[in-house]
Amino acid sequence: MSLNLTRPICFFDLETTGTNVAKDRIVEISILKVYPNGNKESKTWLVNPEVEIPAEVVAIHGISNEKVANEPTFKELSKEIFAMIKDCDLGGFNSDRFDIPLLAEEMLRADVDFDMKKMVSIDVQTIFHKMEKRTLGAAYKFYCDKELTDAHSAEADTLATYEVLLAQLDKYPELENNVKKLADFSTHRQFADFAGFLGFDKEGNETFAFGKHKGKKVLDVLEKEPGYFGWILNADFPLYTKKVLTQIKLSQLNNKLV
Repeated sequence: MSLNLTRPICFFDLETTGTNVAKDRIVEISILKVYPNGNKESKTWLVNPEVEIPAEVVAIHGISNEKVANEPTFKELSKEIFAMIKDCDLGGFNSDRFDIPLLAEEMLRADVDFDMKKMVSIDVQTIFHKMEKRTLGAAYKFYCDKELTDAHSAEADTLATYEVLLAQLDKYPELENNVKKLADFSTHRQFADFAGFLGFDKEGNETFAFGKHKGKKVLDVLEKEPGYFGWILNADFPLYTKKVLTQIKLSQLNNKLV
C-alpha cells in the first residue's frame, strides 16, 4: 500500500547526546521526504553538538566525539533542514514525545521559528503500541519480516519506520490512509507545547499541567500572578514551552487593547 498524501510528509530520526529534551543535542539527523506522487528524497547529516557525547551514549549509537568534531553545527545546518521539512507533515517512531520536541529546541536555539501549528505528526510507535505493543526492531520483524540489523543508525531507523507504517496500513484495514487521521490516532494526550507543561481543558483553553497551578487556566494564572510568567521564562523549561506561553501572554495583552 502507498501512503495517501495531500502534501509531503517527512519521516525523520535523531541520534542525540542524551534524552533530556531541554538540554541534549542532536548528533545525527536523517530525513526521508515522501511526496504525494510517490517520489522520495532522503538526506542524513552528522552534527557537531558542541558538547561532550557521554561514553554510555556513544556505546548505543556509535557516534563518537571524534566522529563529529569536524562536522557542521546544527545552527549551520538549520536552514537547510528547515527548508526540507517546511510545509510538510512529520512522521517518526516515538517522535511526538522525543524527536519533535528536541528538534524544536534545536531550531529555536538556531533562531529558526519552528512551529507545529500548520503540521500534523504521525507517531508510528504509538500505532504499533496500540496494535501490538513492541519495539522498533520487533515492529520491523513483525510487519515487514525483516531484521533491523543497523539499529540506532538514524538512516536505518528512519527507513524502517516508513516501511513499518506502510505495512501497518496493509495489515489494519481499520486504519484510514489519511495523514490527519493517522496523526490523530498516533497522538497521546494533547498538549499546547511538546514537553507536556501546557495542556487544554474541555473547552480548549490552555491550562498548566504541572506545579501549584496544575489544571488552572493559563490566562487566569497570568492575570492573577504576573510574576509566574517571568519565573517560567527564567527557569529551565524547554524553549518551545516558553514560546507557546509567550504567545498566550501576547494574546492576553492584545485582547486588553481591543
